[in-house]
Amino acid sequence: MLDHLKKILNEDQDPKAIEKITSKLENLIMTNEEVGYIAVQKKPAITIFPDSIVVTNKRIILCKPKNLGLSMEFVDYDWADIEAAFVKEGILGSDFTLSTKTQLTQTIDYLPKNQARKLYTYSKEQLDIFKNKEKNTFVNNIRIFEDNSELLNKVEDVEVNGLEEDSIPNQIEEAVVEEVIDFADILPVPHEESNFTITNELEKKEKKVSELSQEELFEKLQNYKRLLDNGLILQGEYDKLKSEILKYM
Repeated sequence: MLDHLKKILNEDQDPKAIEKITSKLENLIMTNEEVGYIAVQKKPAITIFPDSIVVTNKRIILCKPKNLGLSMEFVDYDWADIEAAFVKEGILGSDFTLSTKTQLTQTIDYLPKNQARKLYTYSKEQLDIFKNKEKNTFVNNIRIFEDNSELLNKVEDVEVNGLEEDSIPNQIEEAVVEEVIDFADILPVPHEESNFTITNELEKKEKKVSELSQEELFEKLQNYKRLLDNGLILQGEYDKLKSEILKYM
């Protein structure tokens, strides 16, 4: 890895510090992950164990020595989690700050200006690459959704157009008419208004019952019985009509 980073060793980095950091990173670098730049803190006073920032094509790694340099604390942030990166230049160095999408900020101060600028440029490039990937993924998902919607519409058109449009209303109309006719033939439904009308008509005709012959009276009684059996008159109405006819038989 050190051979790969020789191109950045001409910008005030301490080669020994870079070598120590890269040796620590050997087991942390993932497959297809490449280190792009390393910036090392340089305070005005002598700093034996400086902090450093490592940027790769996948993340930013903050390296902070602990226990007098015997151990190292690594804190990393994927480019997907980083919202922005900033550099603030001062008289004695530059501060590099990153902010995450969860409003968390991390800052490494006293970075040499040349290193901070390189760090900022590389970070901006990686953020732009990631944002373009997100944009392309979003556009592709929209296209896939539109293609699926268009395909679904075509399938629905095929299913609907499988029957001729002119035949559909006719079939529905015939089915409804046939059902209503069969229902009327098989199961007449009595209605209070209809029963009232039939009763009134029968009562009007009863005024001439006394003029009927025995055969006519018997036939009339049978007609009343059929009306009762078909549900067109109530039992009470039938009993009343029957008693009137029996008076003359």
